[in-house]
Amino acid sequence: MPVFDFKNSPEGSREPECTYEVFYTSESFTDAEHPILVLDNRERKLKHHSGGVFTNPIRRTAFEWKEEDGSTVSADILRIDARFVSLLKWMGENHINVRLSGEVREYEYVVYKIRETGFGGSVKLSAEDGFLQFMIERLLASDAPSEELPDEEEDESGDSMKLTSIQSISDFVACAGRTLPDNIRLWARRNLAVARSHEVSAEERRHAQRALSIMMNIQWKGNYFHAIDPVEARRILDEELYGMEQVKQRIIETIIQINRTHTLPAYGLLLIGPAGTGKSQIAYAVARILKLPWTTLDMSSINDPEQLTGSSRIYANAKPGIIMDAFSMAGESNLVFIINELDKAASGNGKGNPADVLLTLLDNLGFTDNYMECMIPTGGVYPIATANDKEQISAPLMSRFAVIELPDYTDEEKKVIFSKYALPKVLKRIGMKDNECVLTPDGLDAVIELHSNTSGIRDLEQTAEHLAANALYQIEVEHVQSVTFNGETVRKLLS
Repeated sequence: MPVFDFKNSPEGSREPECTYEVFYTSESFTDAEHPILVLDNRERKLKHHSGGVFTNPIRRTAFEWKEEDGSTVSADILRIDARFVSLLKWMGENHINVRLSGEVREYEYVVYKIRETGFGGSVKLSAEDGFLQFMIERLLASDAPSEELPDEEEDESGDSMKLTSIQSISDFVACAGRTLPDNIRLWARRNLAVARSHEVSAEERRHAQRALSIMMNIQWKGNYFHAIDPVEARRILDEELYGMEQVKQRIIETIIQINRTHTLPAYGLLLIGPAGTGKSQIAYAVARILKLPWTTLDMSSINDPEQLTGSSRIYANAKPGIIMDAFSMAGESNLVFIINELDKAASGNGKGNPADVLLTLLDNLGFTDNYMECMIPTGGVYPIATANDKEQISAPLMSRFAVIELPDYTDEEKKVIFSKYALPKVLKRIGMKDNECVLTPDGLDAVIELHSNTSGIRDLEQTAEHLAANALYQIEVEHVQSVTFNGETVRKLLS
């Protein structure tokens, strides 16, 4: 959206003259080739580091600074990243002194860094330079605004910094409102009005401020996803899971659709199999492949839909639900939801069915939290569910997933997992050498035989811990050099 300047208009005219153009980009970094803005430098007065202020809202297309003789000089803005239009306007309105860093070219000054150098007498700032840097980082992490917003709508108004005060939230909305989803931007303006109002109770103001702080500290990202490297995806799955070639192939086939559509697959993954077969490891591996944060929902401990949807603000102890908490913890809207024990989701306590709430999340049409009182975009959410018994899962839930059944491991696969992965992993963790704890072939057979009636490999991993701990005890207390476990000693120790 261009910003206009009255100073160059014909005398007496109120028609503004546009002095710059907007460019659209979603780059997450800045340099001379990917600048924040470009200034006119035909007079060659701007240097690598230049200090000054962006001009006031009536003359907001220029950057001004003082020369050594005290005279004021300005340079017009020629081009600006669309994400930073509101931020520059905000800095101009508050007369914030900044230092620009950029590359001097023949006729242009290409700006790729902005730092605050002083308050300039302003009392409106939310914080010192920390807020400005926080804003720049958040804007770089956002996508370019897809639509222009009318001026009257925009005029409403470091480190691990969080937005908590009404002033910082208000400034954030003024600077980054155009990068928020439309419904969240409008929701924020309404809640800011409640938080500032003296016509509502203190409790209502507190709830509005808390909800704003939660919502504004989440990075609301677009639904564009970069292509996946199938070779790297396979490597990650191999790290987490031994064997199960068909399962790995099916997982890659499901998520590789991103390479064509650049959106998440229409269906999540439902991993069904006996306990201990690696369902959770697969879910974590898929989150790594997608390069997304992940969160877990344990359906066995959820028997009230309100745990997922949050409670209404009419209650003094009201709070958001688990799903909204997950967005808050992740700090962004694109994430993997790992739903453990989906087969337990149908049980309720009479107040409703938690499974019905999951359907709204899985449909990617948006989820409404009772406390936030706002529809949360879920287009960037990828659900991965695990279950032991698919017969306990309702047909509507099953229809939202690509179902992958994990078979139990064979005895030969268990031998390889125990000898090549489980035992060496434990020895490395507790600082033992391989020759300090030796398992003979008949000892390995005994281990597998004793676990012939157990599913998965969880019990095998516990057995590896038991053998390693016993060997370490003999070495440390009985002062032996190494311990060898054969069939007889294994049965004696584990029986």
